Amino acid sequence: MKKTAFVLVLMCLVVALTAMASDEIVFTTVLENPITPVKNQNRSGTCWSYATIGYIEAELLRKTGKVYDLSEMFVASKDYVDCAEYHVRMHGNSRFSEGGSADDVFEVIDRYGICPEGAMARPGSMIGDTLANFTEFFATLEPYVESIAKGSSTKLTTQWKVGLQGILDAYLGKCPDEFTYEGKLYTPQSFAKALGISKKQYVSITSFTHHPFYEQFVIEAPYKWRPRPSWNVTLDEMMATIDEALKQGYTVCWGGDVSEDGFTRTGLGIAADIEHADDLTGSDAARWLKLTKQEKAEALKQFGAMTPELVPTQELRQQRFDNWQSTYDHVMLIYGIAKDQNGREYYMVKNSWGKTGQYAGIWYMSKAYIALNTTYIFLNKEAVKKDVRKKLRF
Repeated sequence: MKKTAFVLVLMCLVVALTAMASDEIVFTTVLENPITPVKNQNRSGTCWSYATIGYIEAELLRKTGKVYDLSEMFVASKDYVDCAEYHVRMHGNSRFSEGGSADDVFEVIDRYGICPEGAMARPGSMIGDTLANFTEFFATLEPYVESIAKGSSTKLTTQWKVGLQGILDAYLGKCPDEFTYEGKLYTPQSFAKALGISKKQYVSITSFTHHPFYEQFVIEAPYKWRPRPSWNVTLDEMMATIDEALKQGYTVCWGGDVSEDGFTRTGLGIAADIEHADDLTGSDAARWLKLTKQEKAEALKQFGAMTPELVPTQELRQQRFDNWQSTYDHVMLIYGIAKDQNGREYYMVKNSWGKTGQYAGIWYMSKAYIALNTTYIFLNKEAVKKDVRKKLRF
């Protein structure tokens, strides 16, 4: 049976089984917390910076009612210096890449401060682009750092840091030492202080069984190069923490896996139940594995609200992490809850791919998808459920 025919067969089966039910998903918003506008990371691996800055902007909006537009490239520039220095200290035995985590952003702000978007060159403007574009930038930066970290020198001078900063300034623009914002002169450090941003207010939470619950550990994920620990709780507690935070008016920064078949480019994330398709030899379901990513996405789009989902469990979550099925490859912002016409609940999630997809840059990700594919959540300590906070001792 041809792939296209297979998709049609599955669609027909869904229609037959659901009778008069509509396949098209119709979302109803349950709750929605304020966020700042969707941005576009474009051709840069800086989702971690865009999502966490978006989270900080949402925190400031929640606390002050004011919309801020903070600079993602300021954070990226400072973080790449830190990452390069760490990589050199490790003699190249660490990861130096475009990626990062929410921890990086707060570490940068605590050490170096932050500036508004207008105080630094616009993303992409240094190379004549209208958006961030790291194609040439990292093709230059990464080999440079590797040449230092894995070079033959027996003693390094400090000039390699001068060269590093030169590359960063050439492609991202210079980070300002001071700037004027709304008629007042600031340094990045004084601006961060004025905003009241401090990493002490925030906490990272995860849920895995290869470490004890209610203790901290450093998640074994390549892009988390800073050895910053996360608190470990049960899956039910992690999910309840997200829900409670949203109900209290907080948003949640989310790091996890978007490479799953159920995550589409059109704005949907569903924990599609195709895990055991390879056990159904000879059936139409088994042929799912032969479809391309695009064909699977199209099939899921057609199934819509009737797509069967996996049932998240602590054991299944751990299994997927251990066998590399669930990885850490993206960071986004959870800010609301919605339901479809069948009562299935989704998180409303702000992405950083511009106003793309069916929902202008917003993704609807089912709770099952989030439960199975979360690497960590990052949120205000005050937003964590009281019973969980008591167990974690903060």
